[in-house]
Amino acid sequence: MSSRLARLCSIAAVAAGLAVAASASMRAESAKPALIGDGIVRVKSAYTIDETVARIKQDIAAKGIMFFSAVDQAKLASDAGIKLRPSTLLTFGNPPLGTQFITANPNAGLDWPVRLLVTQDDKGDVWAVYTDFQWIAQRHSIADRVAQFNMASNVIGSITASVQAK
Repeated sequence: MSSRLARLCSIAAVAAGLAVAASASMRAESAKPALIGDGIVRVKSAYTIDETVARIKQDIAAKGIMFFSAVDQAKLASDAGIKLRPSTLLTFGNPPLGTQFITANPNAGLDWPVRLLVTQDDKGDVWAVYTDFQWIAQRHSIADRVAQFNMASNVIGSITASVQAK
C-alpha cells in the first residue's frame, strides 16, 4: 500500500471516529431538556397543564422549597379580553441559596426567586420552561458561586423531571 493511500485511510478512519463520537454526543444531548436561545430550557410534560402545575407544586413542597405564587396568565389575559393559550407562571425558591446570587450581584434579583412557566403550545403539548442557571450566572457575571449554581440546576432538573415526558 502506498504511503499516500495509507494516509488517506488514516484520515478516513479518524473522520469516521469523529462522526461516531459526534453522533453519540447528539444522541446524549437529545435526551436532555432542550436549551434554546437566551438560556431558555423547555421540558416537555407528560401531563395536562393542570396536572403539571399540581405535580410541580407538590414536588416543590416535598423538597421543602418555599412556594411564592402561581399566576394564571391565561386568566389575566381573558380578563383583559385577550385570548391566550393556558399559561401559568410559578415562583419559588430557597432564600438561603437564592440570596447568595443576589449578594454576588444585586441585578441577579431580576432572576430570583426562580420562575418556572407551565404553558401549552398550539398542538396541545405542555411545557415546563425556565431560565438555565448557568446562563443566569453568565448574564450577571457571577463566577464565584459555581457550587450554588450547580445545586440550583440540579434542583430545577429534579423538579421538572417529576413531569417530564419520557
